[in-house]
Amino acid sequence: MQFFKVKTVEETFTLIAEKIAAIKQTEVRELDAALHYILGEPVMAQENVPGFDRSTVDGYAVRAKDTYGSSESMPGFLTLAGEVHMGEVPTATVSSGKAVYVPTGGMLPAGSDSVLMIEHCEDVDGLLNTYKQIAPGENVIRKGEDIREGEILLAAGTKLRPQELGALASLGITHVTVFRKITAGYLSSGDEIVPYQTGSLQIGQIRDINYLTIAGLASEWNVEVVYGGIVKDDFAEFRQKAFELYQQCDCLILSGGSSVGAKDYTTDVIQSLGDPGVFVHGISIKPGKPTILAVADGKPVIGLPGHPASAMIIFKLFGERILRTLTGEILERKPERIFAKITKNIPSSPGRSDYIRVRLFEQDGDWWAEPIIGKSGLITTLVKSDGIVEISSEKEGVTQGEYVPVIPSR
Repeated sequence: MQFFKVKTVEETFTLIAEKIAAIKQTEVRELDAALHYILGEPVMAQENVPGFDRSTVDGYAVRAKDTYGSSESMPGFLTLAGEVHMGEVPTATVSSGKAVYVPTGGMLPAGSDSVLMIEHCEDVDGLLNTYKQIAPGENVIRKGEDIREGEILLAAGTKLRPQELGALASLGITHVTVFRKITAGYLSSGDEIVPYQTGSLQIGQIRDINYLTIAGLASEWNVEVVYGGIVKDDFAEFRQKAFELYQQCDCLILSGGSSVGAKDYTTDVIQSLGDPGVFVHGISIKPGKPTILAVADGKPVIGLPGHPASAMIIFKLFGERILRTLTGEILERKPERIFAKITKNIPSSPGRSDYIRVRLFEQDGDWWAEPIIGKSGLITTLVKSDGIVEISSEKEGVTQGEYVPVIPSR
């Protein structure tokens, strides 16, 4: 056969990196409408944050050397010289032997270099007893220490999470240039597939749950999904609907019909969409071996297995990489992983990467991964799992108690 020459997981990631490019079209969005978008250009700080030296605690602004030698048994003594009010520039100054009260976030008065916490001193009628010595800079954030004027705060390709929006807001930025949201078209295939809203199934029929699971994952990556419906196992109809959907979107996702059966037209349909065509037809992975990846006239096409668990695992591994690459996001080499101890021995075949659905739980300070054993078509394994354990192709399995990489599902 020309196709179904399987690639390793690593080869697949490499091919995706080589063949998939970001969509560079940008738009300007208001900051409060830019959550999860990807920055299209770097953001340079036009001012310092904070814009002044300020206290991180409630306490007294002092010169640190005036506290040296202070202790519970041998306190030091300073004279109170005033108070700082929030939002105001201090009028009092700190000179040798003096202290000025300052609230959390308040501006440091001139002459001070640190703040003695209120818990470590006592005001006795204007005489401050100090019970602890502190170092210069203690309990203080200096001007520009958080963000310095002229530095690049966020690089192009940064995903705007709530914390990035907060950092931008601290600089007074109200609009950002971001890459536009991409769209992915989704089309299910198979004579047995019916809409998930179908109330009563005929013998042999299966509700189309893959659309909801795949579209749900895509939406988590800020990708808009256009549903193309369900197409029967007829090449002409399949090709027409796929082509129509392909023209509307930045990426086409096909579910079902990716193996080598007589009625599996997916490969031929994908090849008909444009060049260069299929670059992966089969991955040395379980579950999800019959996976197709292609590029047709610059647009990625993903052919997923029909079994729900297989489809979700493949889409999480490779579909996410493709879609997030399209968005322009700067990505690590592999999906995010955590490490947990496996609860039982799991054998694996060398030369094939295995992905096992697991339940995560904490015990005695360690995270443990309990395999959820079930065939790839079982839907309940998806509901019970918190992630998938990766057993790489060079291993012959994992042993109980061994730390294993887990790709979290949420």
